[in-house]
Amino acid sequence: MKVADLQMHGGLNSIRPGNLNPIDRKEQNNPAGIDGKVNFADILERNFEETNSVKFSAHAIKRLEERSLMVSQNEIERLNNGVKQLDEKGSKNSLILVDDTAFVVSVRNKMVITAIDKQMSANNVFTNIDSVAIV
Repeated sequence: MKVADLQMHGGLNSIRPGNLNPIDRKEQNNPAGIDGKVNFADILERNFEETNSVKFSAHAIKRLEERSLMVSQNEIERLNNGVKQLDEKGSKNSLILVDDTAFVVSVRNKMVITAIDKQMSANNVFTNIDSVAIV
């Protein structure tokens, strides 16, 4: 799946710099859509998923597009798992290898800083990272 496809399908919708979705006051006051009844567990789960998903910086999006790198939903899930494992170990900035793609990630911010494929990563030096995860 191309980056643009992920953006259209909502996989990367929230990563566009300056892209703010307007708040629907009706939904905010009654997220479940039921008069006065809200399933707290559903709201908590939805909020948890939104805040714990890895985001892509504008630079990372640009690199993915320039290098014609495609990221599948499976790879994003694996990337999320890698970030979670690194966070549990106290990592700050990490290199995460997902198949043939390397992602430099700010673990604390859950933000992909840049991405590079296997061919382009040959003879490159990655600096300012404190850990590596292969997922």
